[in-house]
Amino acid sequence: MGERQRILDDSERRDWLRLFRSENVGPSTFFRLLERFGTPAKALELLPAMARRGGQSRPIRICSAVAAERELDALERLGARLIAAVESDFPAMLRPLETAPLITVRGNGALLNGQAVAVVGARNASALGRRLARSMAIDLGENGFVVVSGMARGIDAAAHDGAMATGTVAVLAGGVDIVYPQENRGLYERLCAEGCVISEIAPGTPPQAAHFPRRNRLISGLSLGVVVVEAAPKSGSLITARLALEQGREVFAVPGSPFDPRCQGTNGLIRQGAVLTESAADVLDVLAPPGLFRSARPLPDLVETAEPADDELAEARKIILPALAPAPVTVDEIIRQCQLSPAVVSMVLVELELAGRLERHSDNQISLLP
Repeated sequence: MGERQRILDDSERRDWLRLFRSENVGPSTFFRLLERFGTPAKALELLPAMARRGGQSRPIRICSAVAAERELDALERLGARLIAAVESDFPAMLRPLETAPLITVRGNGALLNGQAVAVVGARNASALGRRLARSMAIDLGENGFVVVSGMARGIDAAAHDGAMATGTVAVLAGGVDIVYPQENRGLYERLCAEGCVISEIAPGTPPQAAHFPRRNRLISGLSLGVVVVEAAPKSGSLITARLALEQGREVFAVPGSPFDPRCQGTNGLIRQGAVLTESAADVLDVLAPPGLFRSARPLPDLVETAEPADDELAEARKIILPALAPAPVTVDEIIRQCQLSPAVVSMVLVELELAGRLERHSDNQISLLP
């Protein structure tokens, strides 16, 4: 059975948290380390040496056991809990995406494994847009769907409000104890009591620009489809729609007047192939047929695998580093160009990322940081 479908003990949970909160360990790197070493404890042991091999001159900052315990205590005081990707109540839809190794949950966590649809859109939404989002959320909820959104003002808030009686999940860009925007405090308190609030960010951390794409990835990942009600060009809602497509989710868009900037993004999505959506019925036509939903596969068994030999890795670094550049390239292309095994390439890339020299992009692309 390996690491699948089990409950972590206190020591293991602390190690998972320590690894995830350590410097330069994003979700992708976390899972690569877990694949390679089997446990976070073993990965934590080897992080300093790997970061040095990747070219970092100073010691990598590793989250201490004390800091991890402090965070776990803070969550306990909030009535929240930390769920790891190997635990049975971790959202099944997120597991195969490797979107987050850990999420913090406050409220009714059972909602995370219901069939869900995301409803997102403009913060400065029109009155009609808010009305439509709320109405659609009511109808989706009455047809058995959990409604997921980001607790922003405008469309998000209307969607949460409409689905409160049937089940709604808010994904935050800060800690689960941070209300943003403040005007949504009443909504936040209702979500904690009647729905569910989740985040991968440490409690006490306010939202930051870099957190919103991560939040959006969780919103789309939890859902079978994403409905965009109003969105200006280059808005966060369009990022959510793009992430949904990358994750194999359906994208729905509500059309609007070409004279309204808030509708230019949704009209553009429709031109690109999104489902033209005027009511929940259009969503249900696509998502409700029997047999469409399949439980996402669990994580594979996680066991420590043989680490490539030091001399093999040393030679691989000499080949891989010149093949990287500031322009993004896929990992598969690096493997093809360098004629090295995926395991060796993966290890060298993890070393570079731990050293803060590598950036990961969507579509399995990477680039060298200046």
